[in-house]
Amino acid sequence: MSTNRRLRVAIYGCGNFAKRTRVPNLLQTDAVDIVAVCDSSLQAAEEIAGEFDVPSVYHSGNGGAYKMLDAEAIDVLYSIVPAYVRTDVEVTAVEKGIHLFSEKPQAITMRVARGIDDAVQEAGVISTVGFRERYRPLFQEARRFLADKNVVHIRFQSFGGLPHSTDGGPKTWWAEMDKSGGRALDWGVHATDYSRFMTGLNVARAQAFYCERGDYATALSSSFNYCFDNGATMTLSFVSAGPSPKNEPWFTVFYEGGCLEIYRYDRIEVNGDVLYEADEFDPWLEQDKTFIRAVQTGDASLLRSDYHDGLFSLAPVLAGWESARRNGECIDVASFMDDV
Repeated sequence: MSTNRRLRVAIYGCGNFAKRTRVPNLLQTDAVDIVAVCDSSLQAAEEIAGEFDVPSVYHSGNGGAYKMLDAEAIDVLYSIVPAYVRTDVEVTAVEKGIHLFSEKPQAITMRVARGIDDAVQEAGVISTVGFRERYRPLFQEARRFLADKNVVHIRFQSFGGLPHSTDGGPKTWWAEMDKSGGRALDWGVHATDYSRFMTGLNVARAQAFYCERGDYATALSSSFNYCFDNGATMTLSFVSAGPSPKNEPWFTVFYEGGCLEIYRYDRIEVNGDVLYEADEFDPWLEQDKTFIRAVQTGDASLLRSDYHDGLFSLAPVLAGWESARRNGECIDVASFMDDV
């Protein structure tokens, strides 16, 4: 494919993230024309179309996403809708030979995610998932350092304020646990993916417990236990209870002989000494530029993950969510992925 040909991009999902991040990033590449937008809110779609001079607007509430795929000449679909919305729009797109960018999480069931993945594999299109931090030099440096280390345990922790109250009902889909999965799904797929990226390991078994109380729409805390395919372990804690502890690392990777700590997007410490200090970097833009370049050139090897690889970061979190429903049952991730 010629690297000079401009790509025709359609945007499925016109929320703030699309408006403030993805669409401006794509236009910065100077390699695409955004030909159509579609959203369940016609107003949101029209606002993006007006601001960025997009010629075609569709309303997904009346089957507009399928109409858009039928009516428009599209090279790339950016699926930026919430995970619970995804059914088979992406399947329809890739069956038409349209390349796919899927925001994370890819779905809230493995059945839907596997259906999309099967279609991607069959069509042979280029695909990726919005795991932007794989493109950040900080995580790449951690990956380089850990390449020859025998990982023993990873600890991840994320803190936040109290969840939405149930008084008056949920105000957004994010405040509906069955749609959003809470912070454990949103941040959990990130934490799982970046742990996989840094170590080269996959999760073999998953278990989780959730603290849910009637006054709050989503979980106050979620505690996950993983066992990796090399026998190493991982704990992930998502706590929504109030002010966050200060100066705590997000990731601590224990390996035979030492430990590596990642403090937000700022620095890496190894055994208490600073290994790497980060400069300003925009991983969202870098990922978008790389994906567009991969599609233009037909070279998927430019990407740091594809849709299929993303399943190995999604499945452990969904398996943990299911484990919590089963009172902490330990779930084999491979079997969970296949049981669709």
